[in-house]
Amino acid sequence: MRILFNLIRRNLKMYFKDKGLFFSSLITPILLLVLYATFLAKVYRDNFSSALPEGMTIPETLLSGTVVSQLVASLLAVSCVTVSFCANLLMIQDKALGSIRDLTVSPVRRSTLAAGYYIASACSTLIVTFSALAVCFVYLATQGWYLSVADVFFVILDVLALTLFGTALSSCVNFFLTTNGQASAVGTIVSAGYGFIAGAYMPISVFGDGLQKTLMFLPGTYGTNLLKNHLMRGCFAEMESIGFPPEVIKGIRDSVDCNLYFFDKPVPTWVMAVVLVGSVVFFTGLFILFHVLTRKKRSRG
Repeated sequence: MRILFNLIRRNLKMYFKDKGLFFSSLITPILLLVLYATFLAKVYRDNFSSALPEGMTIPETLLSGTVVSQLVASLLAVSCVTVSFCANLLMIQDKALGSIRDLTVSPVRRSTLAAGYYIASACSTLIVTFSALAVCFVYLATQGWYLSVADVFFVILDVLALTLFGTALSSCVNFFLTTNGQASAVGTIVSAGYGFIAGAYMPISVFGDGLQKTLMFLPGTYGTNLLKNHLMRGCFAEMESIGFPPEVIKGIRDSVDCNLYFFDKPVPTWVMAVVLVGSVVFFTGLFILFHVLTRKKRSRG
């Protein structure tokens, strides 16, 4: 346990010592927030307005709160995964610089070494994502706050689960990378594509039927929509209290993906949570399996 603690401390120190790596991870959510507010806010407003019946109006504060809640959910869903890939670059840097050989020749089990990378990556990513969450809460408070204490609690749990999912996924992918060039290529692909396939940049409801069904098999989709449900629940409750018809609220929820349908069957939020947590367990187990198989291969060699 002491060796594991020392490895985690070493990895965290190396991560924060690399100012370029740390600040690039930290600035990513803030940059996304600016881009979302600048370019996607109008798209979200138009998408929301299109779901309203003709002649129906909505208070400006509620409209802003609904749009910003959707923006924040999308931002956090993307950041939890993309920042994880940045934080996990230390494992690849150790391979590229040869530092991994110094660690493997020491009396340290490969399982302990893997756990050190995994836990340190999760901790460093959580620092960034929870910092981003705090900024998002402040931004949401200035635009339209409709969150209850329970909503805030569930959003925190969602960010925690999504960060662990991102850490587990990036650990599995980065396990096979050995150079900084490969890491940069993978990071670029993930940054550019993850938001689309997880329904963060654009609602899944605007895609074709075949693509919608395909995306429903990806765990990131459920993580994004968990955040949307918990961040926007208060907005929908306010709409109901001011007299919005249930069918209108359902149409709005469908348009922003708060309602998910797996082959036309509605998916409850607890099922979304089970899928996300199950994915964390699966990819973590897969990461452990990779190390076990590598150790067996080395022992036979």
